[in-house]
Amino acid sequence: MTTQSDYVFTRDYIDNNRINLQHYHWIEQFGYHLHPQIPTTSSQLRIADVPTGTGVFLTDISARLPSTAQLDGLDISLKATPPAGWLPPNVSFRQWDIKQAVPDDLVEKYDAVHVRLLMFVLHDDEILGILQKFTKLLKPGGYLQWGEGDISSIRIEKTHPDNKIDAITQLVKIFKSQDTRLTPTWVTKLPALMESAGLDNIQVDTRDGPSYLNFAMHEASLMLPEVMVRTTRNQTFAKEVEQILPEAVEETRKGAMWSFPKCTVVGRKPTTP
Repeated sequence: MTTQSDYVFTRDYIDNNRINLQHYHWIEQFGYHLHPQIPTTSSQLRIADVPTGTGVFLTDISARLPSTAQLDGLDISLKATPPAGWLPPNVSFRQWDIKQAVPDDLVEKYDAVHVRLLMFVLHDDEILGILQKFTKLLKPGGYLQWGEGDISSIRIEKTHPDNKIDAITQLVKIFKSQDTRLTPTWVTKLPALMESAGLDNIQVDTRDGPSYLNFAMHEASLMLPEVMVRTTRNQTFAKEVEQILPEAVEETRKGAMWSFPKCTVVGRKPTTP
């Protein structure tokens, strides 16, 4: 196992492309940016995207909301965000490490907080504390929307029973071995954890398929081992990926992929304590 850093991927143009592509796959699969339960018509709407990554969620949703809505992307690093001069006028970015205290001026500022794909970022025992911070960002009556992949339910699918899956199976195994965060167990517990953090009116939306979209998401995820090689600089891991990845790609083209359910969990901050 490698020494763990705060972020297991690279924040470079390759990983940025992966993040952007996965965003559009996610929206295609769920059919919405914000859950229909979340009100979005107020002219004073304020939304935070945490951690914002490339900012693609905000830049994509900006034209779908009132022009007066304030959309803030928060992240420990802003290396992946677009240049400020190319942003929609209602989008801005700010540095904030979610493992640190919520800045005073952000307490109860937002009508909605959007979170997605922290499954490879946080340890299981960190989730409740992070949830409490996200809840602190919300105005009373505001909504937290958190989307994740249930990697604990990963499976290998084939178009034909005789298709080979040896390389894909091995690639998943060596990838998970690099960091304990790559085998999260907290995703299925997220609704209960939201309740423990004081949220109510919790809704769970789980999607799995169609197969062609799962396949597209699988191919996007094939970037992850190569991206992680550059982060870990683990030569043994690098050699394994160099050997196995081309075989996994070949198996993919012949009709094999990994797949897992995705879920969006929404909770509301009570209007009274």
